[in-house]
Amino acid sequence: MTANKTFTYNTIDASGKKSKGTIEAPNEAAATHMLKQRGEVPLGLIEAGQGLQRELKIPGLGNRVKLKDLAVFARQFATMTSSGMSLLRSLSIMEEQTSSPPLKKALGEVRADVAAGGGLSASMAKHDRVFPRLMVAMIRAGETGGMIDRALEQIADSLEKDTALRGKIKSALTYPAIVLGFTFVLIAAMLIFIVPIFEGMFKSLGGELPAITQFLVTTSHNMWWIGPLVLGAGIGSTVAYKRQLRTSAEFRLRVDQLKVRMPVFGSLFQKLAMSRFSRNLGLLLNVGVPVMQALAVVGETTGNEVINIAMKDIQGTVRDGQPMSTAMRNHKIFPEMVNQMIEVGEESGQISQMLDKVADFYDREVDSAAESLAASIEPIMVLIMGAVVGGMVVCLYLPMFTIYQNIQSS
Repeated sequence: MTANKTFTYNTIDASGKKSKGTIEAPNEAAATHMLKQRGEVPLGLIEAGQGLQRELKIPGLGNRVKLKDLAVFARQFATMTSSGMSLLRSLSIMEEQTSSPPLKKALGEVRADVAAGGGLSASMAKHDRVFPRLMVAMIRAGETGGMIDRALEQIADSLEKDTALRGKIKSALTYPAIVLGFTFVLIAAMLIFIVPIFEGMFKSLGGELPAITQFLVTTSHNMWWIGPLVLGAGIGSTVAYKRQLRTSAEFRLRVDQLKVRMPVFGSLFQKLAMSRFSRNLGLLLNVGVPVMQALAVVGETTGNEVINIAMKDIQGTVRDGQPMSTAMRNHKIFPEMVNQMIEVGEESGQISQMLDKVADFYDREVDSAAESLAASIEPIMVLIMGAVVGGMVVCLYLPMFTIYQNIQSS
């Protein structure tokens, strides 16, 4: 029998009364179900003992809304609206509940706009840095069709899947990043502390240093300015790269083309792009967003400029009365399997269901690719670290052979 866990909860009932306490259940889903049976809407649910596990925030760098915060907001918002709570009350509760300052500010302004008679989607569209265009488009479709609660639930599902997917990608890349960082620390430590010791020994014994050893000694002497220069260049390059990504569509296109052609990571990036494309397009069509608008939104929300350009071309083809699948075959970014599935969906009138199946398939492919990548890249990174550090050690010991020969000859 599964042992029960203790969860700390914050809830609100239909009258707007908030309460908090603890509840015992086998897992989080069971605890949520028990609270709903009591007529309470969960606002927060944390397993006891995990409350201190908070993320570290650096002042000035925490001004962006994280995807995880948006996923939590969408799920709680969907739960409240589906339980019959009014939009204004739901927005007010979410504004008070969220811990993200930019999201809290945006929700306050959205609530004020809705209270003044504005539409929810129009109010959220004013905050494009907080609410993704995909979310705004789906809520607009939900408002038009009178099914905003369904739209919110699908948004929550999509954001939660995207959050889980990004988590797996980050997990696969964490180990290589740590090993690479540790390698740089080892190199710096050897140049600052170890090389000067060998240099003093070489001077006392005499002899001419090999060119590679002399290079290490010279680098060690200049570490006081080389270190800050490399660090500053790294930070400057990162800032310039991110700025170019935000402002230049041509630069984004070149980067995304390079990503899908990379020998090891290219397949993973393409599968990730196909997963997002299929999931987002299926969600938009499923809630009633017109095809032309859905294609425009998907192009900008997939996160891949190659697909964005392809969507603009496909829009023109669809506008001329041609099937979407026919236009997609002109773009190599879309695998034949995706084209075939969409063609079958167009013929059967179930294109959104087919897109969901394609997204599920590529979600599994991304999971498998991430696991394979993590398994294969770990020994490669260890070998690289060993080769770099071992090479430096060999370079330091090279002069010993010359000195030994000089001693023998004398």
